[in-house]
Amino acid sequence: MTEAQKEAIIKSAKDFFRTIIIPKHLTNLRNLKLSNFDINPFLINYLAAFLCGDTSPLSIAKALVYPRILGTSINTSFGQNTQIFISSLSEIIGNASGIDGIDIEFIDAIDGRRKYCQCKAGPNTINKDDVATILGHFRKLIGKARLDRIPLQTDDMIVGVLYGDKISGNYKLIEQAYPVYYGAGFWLHLTGDDGFYYRLAKAFGEVVEEENINGKELIANKVQEIADEIIVKGSL
Repeated sequence: MTEAQKEAIIKSAKDFFRTIIIPKHLTNLRNLKLSNFDINPFLINYLAAFLCGDTSPLSIAKALVYPRILGTSINTSFGQNTQIFISSLSEIIGNASGIDGIDIEFIDAIDGRRKYCQCKAGPNTINKDDVATILGHFRKLIGKARLDRIPLQTDDMIVGVLYGDKISGNYKLIEQAYPVYYGAGFWLHLTGDDGFYYRLAKAFGEVVEEENINGKELIANKVQEIADEIIVKGSL
């Protein structure tokens, strides 16, 4: 892969965060209310004290808001919208696949063979039903390759996982028959650059600085709003 293509991937990744992920994240933060939380009354005071050293409304609000906005919210948004980024990736490498169930095709930088890749967001993003679906797509590709005389080997059909340093048991079931490239390994096979994965990850953080987003202030304001709701309600 050329340096220009790698730069294009970085730019596309930043645009993806700038136009899709960040706006959804900020909207989720703005719309957050006390009623959005399914609060476990047996845990919330403990968590507030564990985090802040007391069980004041402000501490309880922090124990509610921090995990939601720094964890659940952004992870869900990223997973739900990954296909948008994958589509832009296929345009950059010039190998969008027209084969059912295959997201991208690329020449593997390690072995030089064409790979037929179904992309997934992260290491825990498929269930048992997805395993059967993925294997079914690969079996159909084998049949197509025979009819069209495509020089296809078993390890030319892969699952590419965009991030992670380990994979779930469901991916390991696929790995018994077909390669699963994940995290740094996937990006190495795609780009030939063993540092690209970390360069890409850093680029996502740079978007916040480029957009001049004061996340600390936004979260603090929301925590105070939730704390005020708790005070009005009187108890959880």
